[in-house]
Amino acid sequence: MVNYTFSLTEIEILLLILVRISCFVSVAPFFGTRNVPNRVKVGMSVFISLLIYGFVDQEGIGYTGLFGYAVIVLKEGITGLLMGFVANICNSIILFAGNIIDMDIGLSMATEFDPINNTQATITGTLYQYFILMLLIVTNMHHYILRALADSYQVIPVGGQVFDWNSMLGTMTQFMTDMFIIAFRIFLPIFACIMILNCILGIMAKVAPQMNMFAVGMQMKILVGFLVLLVTITLLPNIADMIFTEMRRMVVSIIEGMY
Repeated sequence: MVNYTFSLTEIEILLLILVRISCFVSVAPFFGTRNVPNRVKVGMSVFISLLIYGFVDQEGIGYTGLFGYAVIVLKEGITGLLMGFVANICNSIILFAGNIIDMDIGLSMATEFDPINNTQATITGTLYQYFILMLLIVTNMHHYILRALADSYQVIPVGGQVFDWNSMLGTMTQFMTDMFIIAFRIFLPIFACIMILNCILGIMAKVAPQMNMFAVGMQMKILVGFLVLLVTITLLPNIADMIFTEMRRMVVSIIEGMY
């Protein structure tokens, strides 16, 4: 028969670890999607907390009374939410790229409900998002996200957060710049082909004015857009690499702003 003994202090520390991990899991990419059952999220958070518990430095954890403990809980929750949020917003890069692609090829009004983000999304954006999500699993990027969460306890101990809001603001500003740059890199092949097509249609409209180029041009744009998407589908691993690199940079930058 095996007997397990634990104290109230150990339970309190375990709960503090659980707060950061559960907040992270609730908003992190792949783990925090809406189609993942809440029981799975809770069970995984508890399991990871039990695994990490023995490696967390418990000597520096100090608080006085219920108010002091509540402050640490609030800090841990903000830390987990920020780490998961900056990793998750990198998915907005591919959604933004899909929006401008569909706007250029004439599918901007053909939107559908995305159950993962609980928003309206374009067809190309949703397609690219699921491709990137599959590549995230294939390339073991979800393992890196969990390792970053576990390693954060070595850099940011429980209750040891020092929030540098200026650094975090700079991180978000840099992300906005990178988001537009990466999205336009994804959009560039479509933009070049559609621009050439528009020039051809403009010339044909002058050469043969009896032809209705407005009726022909819409079908031509959609057809050429689909052909370019088919040809450039092999570039998705490179696109995923750019997004995952930005995800790593964002997680590291946000952690640096909390210690």
